Amino acid sequence: MRIGEVAARTELSLRTIRHYEETGLVTPSARSQGGFRLYTDSDVARLMVIRRMKPLGFSLDEMRALLAATDRLDADEPLTPAERDELLSRVGRFEQVTAERMADLRTQLARAEEFAATLRERTAPRDG
Repeated sequence: MRIGEVAARTELSLRTIRHYEETGLVTPSARSQGGFRLYTDSDVARLMVIRRMKPLGFSLDEMRALLAATDRLDADEPLTPAERDELLSRVGRFEQVTAERMADLRTQLARAEEFAATLRERTAPRDG
C-alpha cells in the first residue's frame, strides 16, 4: 500500500505517518521504483497501535518501548523463559497504565457530560 491508502485506513494524516517514520516508530516495508513508501498490513497494524496509544497520553519513547517489546515477542527468534517473562511484564505494565488512564478519561467524560447537561438545562425553552 502507498502512504495515501495507509492514511485513509488508519485515519492518520500523511504528515503524522511521516513523523512517526522520522521518529523511528514505523518504517515502510519497502519503496517502489519511483521511491514511494510502501506499507504492509503489518505496518498498518503498527500504526494502529500508535494511534490508539496517542489519546492515552503515551509519549513517543513509551510507544517505542512497547513496540520494541511486542516486536521481540513476535519475532521468530526464540526467547529464554526469563526474556519472555520480562517482555510480558513490560507489556503488562502498559496494560495497567492504559487501564488507569482509561479510568481517568471516563471520569473526565462524565464531568463533561454533567456540564453539557447543565448547559442544556439553562438553554432549554421554559413554559410559561
